[in-house]
Amino acid sequence: MNTQITNRVPIALTIAGSDSGGGAGIQADLRTFAFHRIHGTSAITCVTAQNTLGVARVDTIPTEAVIEQIQAVVSDIGVQAAKTGMLLNQEIISAVAQTVEALQINNLVVDPVMVSRTGAQLIDDNAVQTLAHTLLPQATIVTPNRYEAQILSGLPINTLDDMRAAAQVIHRNLRVKAVLVKGGAMTGNCRGVDIWFDGEKLATLTTKQVETKNTHGTGCTLSAAIAANLALGNNLWTSVQQAKEYVTNALTYALDIGKGQGPVGHFFPLLQFDSISLPSIT
Repeated sequence: MNTQITNRVPIALTIAGSDSGGGAGIQADLRTFAFHRIHGTSAITCVTAQNTLGVARVDTIPTEAVIEQIQAVVSDIGVQAAKTGMLLNQEIISAVAQTVEALQINNLVVDPVMVSRTGAQLIDDNAVQTLAHTLLPQATIVTPNRYEAQILSGLPINTLDDMRAAAQVIHRNLRVKAVLVKGGAMTGNCRGVDIWFDGEKLATLTTKQVETKNTHGTGCTLSAAIAANLALGNNLWTSVQQAKEYVTNALTYALDIGKGQGPVGHFFPLLQFDSISLPSIT
């Protein structure tokens, strides 16, 4: 006798770049969705040749192909939440913003990948302005790091009070529903402390500090975890709290692979290496 079990699960969409090293981008997002028991779908904006040491090459996916990926997913499977990561250039950003609006994609988490955690700008000024004024107003939440928040707010950020001020300016000037300014690039007691503002509630989110060099993909993972929780039906505040806890656990079990900065351990409950006999690699 044939027995078929059909499971309907929430759907999340990531619109981002591919990381050949598997630490960030589409790969990190899909692992995060899977951990949360969400079916992950994707629209790839660029393909990178990278590893734990850095990025060697970036190839842009044609804008029309990016849009058709999004349309294919939404028209057939549907989407309960979505997130954006590396959108790469002004043309792709503008097209994604128009498509999100046309398809009425809700629960949109925008990780404004503009500046790396080390302060290196990743997209040009025209692309930054397009992102700020076409996509961010549609976001349910935007998750800038320290340097991205500086650009979006026009304020220098060196203290928690600076982060609070930036979150409020971004919310007011860019008409974003909620802002989470991330403190991963901050120093001292500010490192890892995030600031939330939604127009009413100004809150400081803290967790334990994890000492590890293997932090690749934390921003992607956080925004994907927020989207996953939204797809599960959690409210935004709960989704952010749950996502931050998830990232902290994933950092605790970060993967020490390669010669540089390894990724976080997305499936940390399975990473109890003391009880696992791993095969030797020759």
